[in-house]
Amino acid sequence: MGKLVNYVTQLHQATSRAYIDRMVDDKVHCMLKAKEYEADYWDGDRRYGYGGYKFMPGRWKPVAKALIENYNLTNDSNVLDVGCGKAYLLYEMKLLLPGLRVAGFDISKHGLSDAQEEIRDSLFIHRAQDPYPFENNEFDLVISLGCFHNLRIFELETALAETERVGKQGYVMLESYRNE
Repeated sequence: MGKLVNYVTQLHQATSRAYIDRMVDDKVHCMLKAKEYEADYWDGDRRYGYGGYKFMPGRWKPVAKALIENYNLTNDSNVLDVGCGKAYLLYEMKLLLPGLRVAGFDISKHGLSDAQEEIRDSLFIHRAQDPYPFENNEFDLVISLGCFHNLRIFELETALAETERVGKQGYVMLESYRNE
């Protein structure tokens, strides 16, 4: 099997969260609003999701650099981000490797519309649980940071199979929780 590498943990631990406040809120209402994955989720009140997920130059650079180094990516490589959201990681990877071909998809129109303009043409609306519109082994690296944990088991099976199909090597990257 693979190895456990914490690429994103440092970013999550750099911010504080009011867990108790979120536990006493109207959870059903908040969950239903969050599951829309649109403006309220990304940039609305924290009770619905990120609570203002803005681009911060360099924030994702250490993660991008670690992925590039760990997976030996070059300017000739191809990277896919499944559930890319605002695609800030893809953008930081492109800054480090300008020739890198990136692609990303998400179900959120709001998220994709807020991606950096330089890579927006490489992003599109698509569900992770549907067949991916790519050739077998098209990508040197396929990543997914905050998507797979939102899928139902039967949807996850398809998403993982598609990730495996379009990636040259099998990678699963998932970091969606904090254990404190």
